[in-house]
Amino acid sequence: METKFIDLTDIKGQQKVVEEKIQMAADIIRSGGLAAIPTETVYGLGANALDAAAVRRIFEAKGRPQDNPLILHVPSAQWLPRFCESVPPLAYTLARNFWPGPLTMILKRKKPAVPDEVTAGLDTVGVRCPAHAVTIIRYAGVPIAAPSANLSGRPSCTTAADVAADMDGKIEAIVDGGPCTVGVESTIVDLTVSPPRLLRPGG
Repeated sequence: METKFIDLTDIKGQQKVVEEKIQMAADIIRSGGLAAIPTETVYGLGANALDAAAVRRIFEAKGRPQDNPLILHVPSAQWLPRFCESVPPLAYTLARNFWPGPLTMILKRKKPAVPDEVTAGLDTVGVRCPAHAVTIIRYAGVPIAAPSANLSGRPSCTTAADVAADMDGKIEAIVDGGPCTVGVESTIVDLTVSPPRLLRPGG
């Protein structure tokens, strides 16, 4: 497979070109392809989270165990009720303060639209609104399942060149948005328990 490189770093000020390139990445994801996308934490290996076959390809490309859930990336907290049956008020409070940003929230009762492949068969779902990749999600019009864009067991990628070393020839596209500003994975907070539990300290 030939991997397309979509460079967003050399077109500052050229809004039409930026939009065309973002649309190209969004179309790949919406149509079932895989695209590595930049976020503020690390590069993510993105697929249409509502397409079970596309999500399975994430596990294949990464060599990731299929019992390891993926995070659902959305453009805003307004999308939460689309995919979660139970959204506590605290989720909206955290979203107002930390989204877009490196915070993932675990919520109860995923809706049937979310394939079991995303949640590894669990009833809960992890959701976050990333900085940087939000525009791609909006253009795609679907939530994006996106673990880190590296082979399992290797360091997470913070540049497009790092992604290419692991994923060139295995996915449809790599979107180069420059180096990640945070450089470590998101913080994960479990809101299905009271009080909420910190599962992973991160960005």
